[in-house]
Amino acid sequence: MNAGAGPAGQSGANTMQGVALMAVAMLLLPCMDAIAKYMANFAGMSPGQVTFYRFFFQLVCTVPLIFTAAGAATLRPKRPWLNLLRGAIHGAASLLFFAAVKYMPLADVFAIYFVEPFILTAMSAAFLGDRVGWRRWLAIIIGFGGALIVIQPSFVLFGWTALLPVGCAFLYSVYLFMNRAIGDADSPLTMQTIAGFGGTLFMGLALMIGNNASIADFELSLPPSLFTLILLLVLGALSGYAHMLVVRAFRMAPLSLLAPFQYFEIISATVLGYAIFGDFPTPSKWLGIAIIVASGLFIIWREQTSRKARADIAFD
Repeated sequence: MNAGAGPAGQSGANTMQGVALMAVAMLLLPCMDAIAKYMANFAGMSPGQVTFYRFFFQLVCTVPLIFTAAGAATLRPKRPWLNLLRGAIHGAASLLFFAAVKYMPLADVFAIYFVEPFILTAMSAAFLGDRVGWRRWLAIIIGFGGALIVIQPSFVLFGWTALLPVGCAFLYSVYLFMNRAIGDADSPLTMQTIAGFGGTLFMGLALMIGNNASIADFELSLPPSLFTLILLLVLGALSGYAHMLVVRAFRMAPLSLLAPFQYFEIISATVLGYAIFGDFPTPSKWLGIAIIVASGLFIIWREQTSRKARADIAFD
């Protein structure tokens, strides 16, 4: 069976529900990143510390649901090590992203990060057997070209920091890929809670190592005010619940179809970046973003066309 076609017996209605869940999650997640940027630039918290709190407060928000909605037995996942590894990979990806947004405008970081759907589509073809024809491979290459248009001026201004979103994109692709690899063995709530443990443990270790090495972006600190504590709680809630939507979406719709919908993040990122931080993409960056989004939309269209053609052949 083609792994990209989704779970067996998947209906068209389920696929559309998965797409809707993914779209909602992608509109919510930039709010989390705006909070991280605020904490780094206005509350004096290092990206490493913010990332640790992001996973710690995710646990604070999701563990009560385990006991009230699913029972303590849910804390015993069928695939604990894969879920912990998934959380550690997500922790590393979040660290790179939060470090990038400390120094760069939100929209710039997201524009460069948008190479992730192309990486994920390529991974789905290489490892899950998804059929990706030459047109979609060409769209992936053009999309990477659009990312380079955004990276070039950002690299001049921020140096190697401009490549942090690329590293984040690769790690997050692996994280999303593992959502499908782990499959339906555990519920989305269990997966997200155990992943929260994995991310918290990874970031706790990274903080200790980075702080002992006197790296500024790993400096230890406590929330300086009640307001920042509330923001950190919101950060954890958004990360936990929005990623539960992502896990659920990937069980309802094909990986290669959902991947390009992450472009919805540019809407929230641009609005929040301008409203809170006064950042707005330059014309050249808009050109790069347009190329990336157009390439992604083409991939969606080709995926839908291919799926329809295969369905017609099967029907005949």
